[in-house]
Amino acid sequence: MRLSREKTVRLSHVVTKVLVESDDVEFIEDRDTIRQEIFQVLQALLREEEKVDAEARRKIASQKKDIPEGSAEWDILYRKYYAEELKRMGVGESS
Repeated sequence: MRLSREKTVRLSHVVTKVLVESDDVEFIEDRDTIRQEIFQVLQALLREEEKVDAEARRKIASQKKDIPEGSAEWDILYRKYYAEELKRMGVGESS
C-alpha cells in the first residue's frame, strides 16, 4: 500500500493519540519521540510491503504466458504469490 509522507505522519499522530488516551500504556519518553518512532516503524513496514508487492508482480510477469493485470487469473496469482512472500518472511499464516 502506498501512503504519502503526509498520510504516514497523520497516521503516526492518530496512533500516538490512541496510546496516550489508553490507561494500559505508560510513556517513559516524551510524546513526540514516541510519535517519531511510530512514524519510522510505519515507514519500514510500508517499505517491506512494497518489496512483497514487487516480488509478487515479478513472479506474475515471469510466467510463460502474458497475464493481464486486473484479470481474474492475475488477481488469483497475485494473492497467492503475495501470501507466499509474507509466509517466507514469517508474517503470513501457515497452511
